Amino acid sequence: MKLRQTLFWDTNLNNIDLKKNAQYVIERVLEFGHLDEVSWLFKTYPKNEIKQTMDLPRIQISPKSKALWSLLTK
Repeated sequence: MKLRQTLFWDTNLNNIDLKKNAQYVIERVLEFGHLDEVSWLFKTYPKNEIKQTMDLPRIQISPKSKALWSLLTK
């Protein structure tokens, strides 16, 4: 799946490494992604990695998004 440039407005998509930049990708898709992108995210990253990212103290998603995804990843 090709990610939208609008999700990563501050960087070149070619510079994103899905392993090295996992936190960045997870944050952006959970906050701004469309349904197909969220589906891709859950196929690409293990559920526990997504949950761990959401538990980080400096996560870059809104409290409402964090609450929603916390409920949906139980």
